[in-house]
Amino acid sequence: IIEIDRPYYQHWALYMGNGYVIHVTDKGDASILGSMASVQTPWPKVKKELLMKVAGCDKWRVNNTYDRNWSPRPVKEIIQVAEKYIDMEVHYAVNSINCEHFFIRLRYGLAVYVLVSDT
Repeated sequence: IIEIDRPYYQHWALYMGNGYVIHVTDKGDASILGSMASVQTPWPKVKKELLMKVAGCDKWRVNNTYDRNWSPRPVKEIIQVAEKYIDMEVHYAVNSINCEHFFIRLRYGLAVYVLVSDT
């Protein structure tokens, strides 16, 4: 899972190989806006784009923190499942079903809701 530092929030993506990621974004071509654009609609789209385009000038890192808690699916399986979502609209709610939750579900096969803390 890729975590991208945006000015006021974290955007999330899943690395697919060869420099590509999938991420949840608005239905237009606003990959730089990422999650903030998605918040404006309850049905954003999953897009496959180059990580460098999605991240732009923002810092990014691999964040598989939850591997300590759960075993990830095999990589081939994660990618097979993820590919089915490309160009599909997915339900989005910033506090309950956001892009981080979407990628946790893909990586671990779990419907997990992560509470964000200020610490």
